[in-house]
Amino acid sequence: MNTANLSAAVPPATPGTPGEWIRIHPLAVRITHWINALAILVMVASGWRIYDAAPIWNFTIPNGLTLGGWLGGALQWHFAAMWVLAANGLAYLAYGLFSGHLWRKLLPITPRAVIHDVLEALRGRLAHDDLSVYNAAQRAAYLAIILDVVLLVFSGLGIWKPVQLQGLTALFGGYEGARIVHFAAMALLVLIVLVHIAMVVLVPRTLPSMITGRARRIS
Repeated sequence: MNTANLSAAVPPATPGTPGEWIRIHPLAVRITHWINALAILVMVASGWRIYDAAPIWNFTIPNGLTLGGWLGGALQWHFAAMWVLAANGLAYLAYGLFSGHLWRKLLPITPRAVIHDVLEALRGRLAHDDLSVYNAAQRAAYLAIILDVVLLVFSGLGIWKPVQLQGLTALFGGYEGARIVHFAAMALLVLIVLVHIAMVVLVPRTLPSMITGRARRIS
C-alpha cells in the first residue's frame, strides 16, 4: 500500500478531536495559582495560632495545625504571607481582566446552572471531558474564592489597624465584629479548598494540567 496515499486519507486532528493535547491554563494562571495556594496555607495555619491566643468562641485549634509556635511568631508569618497573597492576587486579577481570562473562564454563570451542576457532581455524573471549559460549579467556586479573599483582606485590615482604619472596622461592627467576619471568611475558604481538593481526587487528571498547562481531550 502506498504510505503517501494512506497518510493523505487520514484527516488531520481538528479542535475537539479526542486524544489531542489542548491548552488548559496559561503560565501566569499556573504561577499565581500555586503562589496563592502556599500563601493561603501559611495564612490559615498562622491565623489559627493567632486565634488561639484570644479565642472568640469556646474552642481552640490543635497546635499541630497551627504555624508560628507563639503569638509573635504567628503574626510574623501571617503578615509575610499577607503581602504575598495581596501582591499575587492583584497580579492574577490584573492578568485576568486585561487578558479576558476571567470573563472567558468564569462567565456567564446563573444560579440555576450552579445548582444543576452541584447536584450532578454529588451524584457523580458531572462530566469533565474538556478541562478547558469550567462547569457552573467550578465557576461558582472560583468566584467565591476571589470574593472571599477580598473579604478576608478588608476584615483583616480592620483588625490590623482598627484606629487608623476605624471607618473600615466600623463596617464590620467594630473590632470584635471584624474578627468574627475574618474567622468566618477563613472557615469558608478552608471549606472551599477542601471541596476543591476532593474534586481533584475524583478527577486526578486536573492536577497535572495545573502544572504543565495542558491535558488530553478525551471526547
